[in-house]
Amino acid sequence: MSNADDSWWRNAVIYQVYIRSFADENGDGIGDIAGLRSRLQYLAHLGVDAIWINPWYPSPLADGGYDVSDYRDIHPAFGTLDEAKQLVTEAHEAGLRVILDIVPNHTSDQHIWFQEALAAGPGSPERDRYVFRDGKGEDGSLPPNDWHAAFGGRTWTRAADGQWYLHLFAPEQPDLNWDNPEVRAEFESILRFWFDLGVDGFRIDVAHGMVKDPALPDLGLTEFAVLTGEDQEDGVHPHWDRDGIHDIFRSWRAIADSYPAPRVFVAEAHVRPGRLAQYLRQDELHTAFNFDFLKCPLDADRLRAVIDRSITDLATVGAPATWVLSNHDETRHVTRYGRAYTGTQHIFQDRPQPTDLALGTRRARAAALLMLALPGSAYIYQGEELGLYEVEDLPEEALQDPTWERSGRTIRGRDGCRVPLPWTGDTPPFGFSANGAAPWLPQPEDWKSYTAEAGQADPTSMLQLYRSALRLRRSNPGLAGEEFRWLDSPDGTLLFERGNGLLCQVNLTDQPIPLPDTCVPLLASGPMGGDGLLPPDTTIWLQRH
Repeated sequence: MSNADDSWWRNAVIYQVYIRSFADENGDGIGDIAGLRSRLQYLAHLGVDAIWINPWYPSPLADGGYDVSDYRDIHPAFGTLDEAKQLVTEAHEAGLRVILDIVPNHTSDQHIWFQEALAAGPGSPERDRYVFRDGKGEDGSLPPNDWHAAFGGRTWTRAADGQWYLHLFAPEQPDLNWDNPEVRAEFESILRFWFDLGVDGFRIDVAHGMVKDPALPDLGLTEFAVLTGEDQEDGVHPHWDRDGIHDIFRSWRAIADSYPAPRVFVAEAHVRPGRLAQYLRQDELHTAFNFDFLKCPLDADRLRAVIDRSITDLATVGAPATWVLSNHDETRHVTRYGRAYTGTQHIFQDRPQPTDLALGTRRARAAALLMLALPGSAYIYQGEELGLYEVEDLPEEALQDPTWERSGRTIRGRDGCRVPLPWTGDTPPFGFSANGAAPWLPQPEDWKSYTAEAGQADPTSMLQLYRSALRLRRSNPGLAGEEFRWLDSPDGTLLFERGNGLLCQVNLTDQPIPLPDTCVPLLASGPMGGDGLLPPDTTIWLQRH
């Protein structure tokens, strides 16, 4: 693979691999590196530019691998470090770059550092790597403050010696102290370890949460919030989006730029409007996930506003926008788009609602062509190219998301979007496991119509739509640059022009609308009637004569 184009990331399409659920080659019901290697040609043929692999490090898996116990090795269930090296080499040979997840806000409670901190006791250098504090009250039996954790309950757990440690997520995920120089040096070393191995970049988990106010003031909230009120002044939240994070990312960028083919970063940063661009200044990170677009309902006016804000805000720092419809933390968009309300709900807490899957699928096809026609980079979550829906009826005994237990078994969590992929055949595990072993989460019986094999055989399938769109995205010069302008269109619709006279028209109304004059259709998300009209819930790409 050529590394000549250092700006490949500006318009790349990146495929998210939730490795436990992608493909199982050794037959234990858990996806692995060997399974991913066996499917690299599928991904290359799909037409993506890179893969992003969710955490594959050693971990007790208290939170799906986001509780890392060793940042320089591979979880035995997924394979070995040698296999990881082979994967990177083979991916590059297939024309695919490789992006890993890095989890810098917290480690596993089984990480050697945290075990040393527990053993060393209060005031020790080992304990200073994390956020330990004495409790409130005469005997210190009350938590240091009122913060609430993402998965339910308090953000504090008491150690045996009486001090409390901070965890914004699960108790098994103690937060690191990023004011400690040793922590900063360790993660710089981790970056170099994987960059030296050939990895092309990192997705940064909870990039907006690493720096805390050392005073740890109360928030006055009754539950967890990714961000508090937008009326707060910039940088004053005690643990989200603090200004001190930018010094860390400048040092990371310097490391990435020191390689002959510069490595890249994408941030997971939930921030207030207007703040995201600060993460993407020329000496910081390259890109950041666009959660506003992911969470936006299918409403033409709201989508137009999000697209405008995304492009305009990031242009101030010369960064491209990113676009994404689903990921491992959100209800799959086929399901969301079949509901009365088509946006997302509270993070980790989406509740089942009546869903029209036929309507959701039609809208998902339209949204895919909208996303892939926008300037910037795009992310595809594994299985969306097959049209997979959220599995909302998993048996309770199968649920593994920590939200389930931490919420008193009232919130089912994110397992429904993490069910292993269907590849071939008519019965579970649909080719997921090489020997037919039951996967770690059960698959619906009717996924026999959603396998990659079925999609390959059906010219009208979601898989064929994605392949066609990605092929055009690579070959049509109008989609290559960053040119973008809105054209007038009726209420409830979107119409914009990219370079070289390429148009994208989206109809989100319940009535057909006229197509633009003097244009040749290139690709539509659904059947066209041949009457010069665009049906409801349909997107079309057109080329001016």
